[in-house]
Amino acid sequence: MSRAASLYHPVTIGTVRIPGNIFLAPMAGYTDVAFRTVAVREGADCTYTELVSAEGVLRNSKNTHSLLRRSPEEIYWGVQIFTSSPYAAGKAVERIQSLTTPTLFDLNCGCPVPKVVQHGGGAALLKDPSLIYLIVKTMKESTSIPITVKIRSGWDAESINYRETAEAAVLGGASLVCLHPRTRTQGYGGKSNWRHISDLKSSLSVPVFGSGDLFTPQDVARMLEITRCDGVMIARGAVGNPFIFTQVKAFLQGTPPPNVFVENVSVEKRLAVALTQLDLAIEAMGESLACREMRKHFCSYVKGIEGSAGFRNRIVHAETREQYYRLVAEFTRSSSS
Repeated sequence: MSRAASLYHPVTIGTVRIPGNIFLAPMAGYTDVAFRTVAVREGADCTYTELVSAEGVLRNSKNTHSLLRRSPEEIYWGVQIFTSSPYAAGKAVERIQSLTTPTLFDLNCGCPVPKVVQHGGGAALLKDPSLIYLIVKTMKESTSIPITVKIRSGWDAESINYRETAEAAVLGGASLVCLHPRTRTQGYGGKSNWRHISDLKSSLSVPVFGSGDLFTPQDVARMLEITRCDGVMIARGAVGNPFIFTQVKAFLQGTPPPNVFVENVSVEKRLAVALTQLDLAIEAMGESLACREMRKHFCSYVKGIEGSAGFRNRIVHAETREQYYRLVAEFTRSSSS
């Protein structure tokens, strides 16, 4: 077995053994059931929902409950919640289990979006490791399903405390910690500091996953090799490019298939998968909403393709399945001519 091949392996999270260590990260506004289904078909070993509000679950919010829809093709999947309340976290976990049975529960301690942070959730929790401990502990007491926690390096450059927050999560009962090594104030800008992942891996007794700046198979292999983390969660690198999961696994196993790199995936293949995602989204949420939600995805699927600017300008106004299919057919013909 090559050294690269040894980087792809099963991972045990609490009582659950997942066959591979290349996960789709939770992303608000992106990892709905349609996108997750496509990611699974393209090789993701485990997927996570979008952020689910614990308080929304307790209010029986229709929009919140729609986020909990699971694809029949998702064997390993996690529900990610956000909250600042241990009580709400525990009760939400109980309520969710009465509706569905996820493989994992995740606590979001990294989302930098103001509407999440201003209510004390997401990255705001980085300011109070003791609260992370209490929330995870309450979740753990409310379920036998393993708890994972996704964190950032800290709130800002002056408060780098990923070790403290991760240790609090593990003390509370977390079975895995994923670190996106940027601060909240960085958002998604600048470079992620992979040294923080290496350091965390050396200090924790539970599996450590890494996230941040994973856009190619080489990126993933480099993170796994440099940091020795137990696995990765691919986020922005999978948007418009669900092919990355198969590519990464082939690359790590030393058997790259034809078109292993996304730039070599044909326009026809990219758009065929995009249309499949559209149909899955329509089935899940209805045509009107699905067509609005899919605009950003289609723009990502054609990013970098010569002559795609005009297509993007038109697709962001598409309102029906018929319009999407017509615009795709026109663009495909023009690209091949």
